[in-house]
Parts: sequence; C-alpha cells; structure tokens
Amino acid sequence: MSAIGVVSSCSCLRPGVRLRKPGMQKMSSFGLHTAARCAAKDYYEVLVLGGGTGGITMSARMKRKVGAGNVAVVEPSKTHYYQPLWTLVGGGAKQLATSARPTGSVMPKGVEWIKSRVTALDPDKNCVWLENDIKVSYRYLIIALGISLHYEKIKGLPEGFHHPKIGSNYSVHTVEKTWKALQDFKEGNAIFTFPNTPVKCAGAPQKIMYLSEAYWRKTGKRSKANIMFNTSLGVIFGVKKYADALLEIIKERNITVNYKRNLVEVRADKQEAVFENLDKPGVTEVHQYEMLHVTPPMGPPDVLINSPVSDEMGWVDVDKETLQHKKYPNVFGIGDCTNLPTSKTAAAVAAQSGVLDKTISLVMKNQLPTKKYDGYTSCPLVTGYNKVILAEFDYNAQPLETFPIDQSKERVTMYHMKADMMPFLYWNMLLK
Repeated sequence: MSAIGVVSSCSCLRPGVRLRKPGMQKMSSFGLHTAARCAAKDYYEVLVLGGGTGGITMSARMKRKVGAGNVAVVEPSKTHYYQPLWTLVGGGAKQLATSARPTGSVMPKGVEWIKSRVTALDPDKNCVWLENDIKVSYRYLIIALGISLHYEKIKGLPEGFHHPKIGSNYSVHTVEKTWKALQDFKEGNAIFTFPNTPVKCAGAPQKIMYLSEAYWRKTGKRSKANIMFNTSLGVIFGVKKYADALLEIIKERNITVNYKRNLVEVRADKQEAVFENLDKPGVTEVHQYEMLHVTPPMGPPDVLINSPVSDEMGWVDVDKETLQHKKYPNVFGIGDCTNLPTSKTAAAVAAQSGVLDKTISLVMKNQLPTKKYDGYTSCPLVTGYNKVILAEFDYNAQPLETFPIDQSKERVTMYHMKADMMPFLYWNMLLK
C-alpha cells in the first residue's frame, strides 16, 4: 500500500532539519493502479516500504551505508508529489504540475525500485509479501507507508466531488476543484472542515480558509461570504502560543468557528453538509453551502491494520525517541504511518530521518541507539497570499523555534520560505 502522492501539507524546518513523508491515497473511483514488477532479487540488506519523502530520504541514506545494490524501495506510484504545495494550488497561488515529478527521477541512483504494493508483513521471518505472491526478505526493514485518506467514510463521498462547489486540498484529484469552487463563489456559506481522526498537518484544513477569505476580499465578495470552520477538535490549534495568534486573526476577519463538529455526510446535489455534534452523540445539524472544503478522515494503510508491526490502532509501533520498533529490533518506522505522538508533517519526517539514520548505524554495529528524537515538528500556517505564521514545537506542544523573532506573528518572509525556498530544498537536498 503506497502513495499516489507524497508528503503532507506542511513543510518547514529548523537548522539541520529537513522535510517529510508520503500521503497514502485511497479514493475508490479516483484510484490509480500501477502494475507490479518482480524484484530484481529476493533479499536486500535494507528494504524500504514506501517511496514518499521518508522512504526516498532513508533509502538515500542507507545507500551510503550498505551500497545501492543492497537497498530496495517498494513503491507502486509512478509520480512523486510534493504535497505541501497543494495548499497554495487550492488557493490559486501555484500550479499543480509544479508539485509533481516522476518517481524514477527521485529514486536514488542504483537503488532497486520495486514497482509493487506490499500485501503482508512477516517480521518473525524477516520478509514481506508483495502483489502476485512475491516474497522479499531483508536484514533491516524501514516502514514509511504514510497515511491513508478515507473520503468514503463520509456519506456521499467521494462521488460528491463530481458536483461543483466542493473540493479538497488533500488529494491530487480534488485540489484543483478547491480553486474552481473558490473562484465560482457568489454568496452564502463557505465551510471548511476538520475530521475526527488523526490528520497530516493539522494546520492545513484552516490554511485554505484564510486564503479563501483573502481572495474574496481582493475580489470584492467578502461581504457576501459567511465563513465557517467546523472542526471536530475543541481548540483551533494544539499549541497555545500559535492558537492565541490564530484566534486573533479569526476574530479580526469575522470567521465563525464551530468546535466539536464532525462532517458525516455531503449531499452534493443539494449543496448540504451534515455534521455530528460530538458533545451530543447522534445529534446532527445541516448546513447549506456555497463552497465546501473537505479534510477527509485518515488512518493507517490497510496493510498495517492487524499487522504484527502495528499497535492496536494500526500504526507502526516504534520507540518515540529512537524510531526502532518496540518488538522487532531490525524494523524501523518513519513518518505518518507510525504511532509517534507528534503532528504528522514534512518537518517531522525531516527531523526523524536524521535520528533514524543514527539509530540504524548503531544497530548495524550491535550497539544501543543513543540519538533521541524530541518530537520536533513544524507547520507554516498560511494566513494570506503573502503571510505565514511559522509554528514549530515538540512532543510537549511547547514552541521549539528556529528564528530569534516572535514566530507567532504573520510574516512575509516566512511565506516566501514556504512557497519558494522549501520546494527547492525538498527536490534538491532532502531527497538526495
């Protein structure tokens, strides 16, 4: 199970930190299929599951340790996406094509690319099973399978995306529909949602809301828009310093926030969105919309659910400081597919990759891992077409900032870092 796309909608870093991990896509009728190809060998020193940010980054690092011919990456997707740009694509500030490159172009030279999907993991026998009953064994396994999108868990989706006025920045198939809905807006409710599940980049669902508000101000439609953020959470953001700043922006821009509201149905033909009140289970409310941006429910890839390497929720069960599996010492995890108690962002994967590199180096020498991951993650909160609040924090939701300035303030420089500098660093440094 791997990605049509890659990376979350967040990306930024502190010194010495890089970027992040793939998004797993699953959208029934929107799904793509890549034919399986047999592995060149049936054994590798290092086998990497997933060719997103975490997988490509770690395969490049492992190539330097054991040699390219001893490393393989299992990844079915022909295209690798830098998904942090999709926030700006949905807001009309970037083109979708700039976020995509052929997977073959980002695969480290000499590393074996196995164009198939993982169907089962058998860590007790140090092997995995691929499509067509192909078995591949390993000495060390790195799991970088990302997170799956589950639009189908909302009644009326994904088929509802065939109607106008609805989009989602989380899928390559629907992100341009967000921009179309934004442009076509006339008057009424503009609703932005946050699901009752873990998500990649917790800031992304509201970034598009701020961009939409700015666009309607620029085009003279703002007075006709009733902007609503319906979130399943009880807070606007998990770190108080940045939450306080966002609440000021929300108040200043006259945006309505409805907490503990979870999207359960979309009646796209009627332009109605149905939300459950999580404080009153079973009680629903219906909102008419002129524009709807959907953040889908998300979860671990299917292949990890009930797998020996996963916890009871289906996430890869790793030590939160070393990223080594808690039961299988030759198995490691990185990024969104793990149960690390931090936000699932590109910057988190960047920080994790350095720690995991050190961990594996010591394990290969039969030594105990010493490098510790502190939960560092980052989310550039886009609040306009030239403004970003750069949120950086650790496992304890405490700010862990890079710059000697108040990063809770909106800044033009941080916008350019997200929109221009980070994509360049991603393609030219992190993946290599």
